[in-house]
Amino acid sequence: MGYYLGIEIGGTKLQMGVGADDGVLAGLWRGAVDTAAGPEGIRRQITQAVPELLAKANIDRSRLKGVGVGFGGPVDDATRTVIKSHQIEGWDDFPLADWVSEVVGLPAVLGNDADVAGLAEALHGAGKGISPIFYITIGSGIGGGFIIDGEIYRGVGKGAAEIGHLRMFGKDWEAGDFGSDILENVASGWSIGQMARTILCVRPEASQVLLRSVEGKPERITAWHVGQAAQAGDDFARSILLFTLVELAEAVCHAITLLCPRRIVIGGGVALLGEAVLFEPLRELVAQRVFKPFAGLTEILPAALGEEVVVHGAIALARRKLVTRE
Repeated sequence: MGYYLGIEIGGTKLQMGVGADDGVLAGLWRGAVDTAAGPEGIRRQITQAVPELLAKANIDRSRLKGVGVGFGGPVDDATRTVIKSHQIEGWDDFPLADWVSEVVGLPAVLGNDADVAGLAEALHGAGKGISPIFYITIGSGIGGGFIIDGEIYRGVGKGAAEIGHLRMFGKDWEAGDFGSDILENVASGWSIGQMARTILCVRPEASQVLLRSVEGKPERITAWHVGQAAQAGDDFARSILLFTLVELAEAVCHAITLLCPRRIVIGGGVALLGEAVLFEPLRELVAQRVFKPFAGLTEILPAALGEEVVVHGAIALARRKLVTRE
């Protein structure tokens, strides 16, 4: 059996796994990104971790067929380079696939992390047996991937399905305010926490439940705290999430109108808020707003592969792009 190495490079997380693209990892290595060390520090971690992972998995390097990388930012298919990282400076135009290939001594392929996560969910997770699949990851940022018959749709080769960068328009007719912001800045985990922190610093009486959960220090509030307070029935936390979900529902409706996928799969840390707090109200909001001829055609479900989804997807990408080595 041939194995593939999958690497996830995020803004805060670095993961590597080895597997045969069957939805099961034979070994996993996980580390934290030292943002101060920049890309050079991440590359040092990868170089050191590969032999550790193979030893832990008891897999000889000769059994590896290739390497897949899921990178947290846009990538260029033609040049196999990073276009940009929105979290860590210094990655711009870096030939990441070639570098990995040189370090590991095997052919390597490069993909965007949300794209490969969507591929993994389509092949082995919540989208298995269904096409097309639109995948959304909601964490510190928001990313998307569109999978058709087990293949990532990449537009002209620099990406597609970047739902987190849809521009959402706020309208205050009386004030003449037609301001806008991208979805990532109004519906990500970071933005949920930021909204709660900003308001409670000025109006601490708005939610004693949330403040007690962080020992009276609003600067500690995260999206997780907001979700827990909402589950406990806190009106303020629910109002924060409702604002977020309305924006997310609008973006989902745009995706349905343009692509009409069979299923939308949502992953990332915010998806862990669960059915009652996130998925049920989101489905209701989408049903109210969706293009009526397409109503009821798209299911909205949580992702199934957990924190390792990008690693699974990187392995799947490698197997599909490097299949001639089988």
